[in-house]
Amino acid sequence: MQAEKDTEERKFVPGVYRHFKGGMYFALMLAKDSETEDDVVVYIPLYYKEESETKAWVRSLDDFMGTKELEDGTVVNRFEFVSER
Repeated sequence: MQAEKDTEERKFVPGVYRHFKGGMYFALMLAKDSETEDDVVVYIPLYYKEESETKAWVRSLDDFMGTKELEDGTVVNRFEFVSER
C-alpha cells in the first residue's frame, strides 16, 4: 500500500505540522493504542475553535504520516512537518 510505503520513508518527529486542509497542529509524541498496541500520534490544534471541546487528538502513525488523495487526483501528505517548535 502506498501510504505504508510513505510512512516508512517519512520519520515521525515531534513538532509543528500543517494538515492538508491548512490547520496547524503540534504533534506531541507517539503513544500505543491500548487495545491493538499500534503506534498512534498524540497531537493538539494550534488554533482555537469555541464550539470544540476536544483538546487533543490521536491518529494512527500510518495515517498521520501517510498521504491523502484529493478530489482532483493529486496526492499530498496528510500532515506536513513545519518545525520542531
